Amino acid sequence: MGFWLFMLAFALQVPAVLVVFGVLMEKKPPQEISRVYGYRTARSMQNAETWLFAHLYCGRLWRRMGIALGLLTVLAFLLLLGRPLQTIALFGLCACLGQTAALVLTFLPVELKLKHTFDINGQRMEGSKTI
Repeated sequence: MGFWLFMLAFALQVPAVLVVFGVLMEKKPPQEISRVYGYRTARSMQNAETWLFAHLYCGRLWRRMGIALGLLTVLAFLLLLGRPLQTIALFGLCACLGQTAALVLTFLPVELKLKHTFDINGQRMEGSKTI
């Protein structure tokens, strides 16, 4: 049971980071465009409006995804109760790798939303909605 709890805590680290940084990006996004901290892509760093939009959208996405991944991880680990240590360890590793891939791939919907909201010069397109 001790190893099961350890692996559950290990597998919940990525969802926890997603929730914490998602809330931070939504509630207190970086005010100035920075090459060190924040959601940094060429499209998001065009101007202050694209910078704020990207952080609010990405923050909401990370928060929701972190909660969903956390719940799925807990449910999946409940199914592993009483299983061999190797099974628990392998599942924990696979869960963390999958969660990390999901984290990295969040740039796709954020960049698509930026592309459909702002033109090539970073100006909001007519008729585009806010987040």
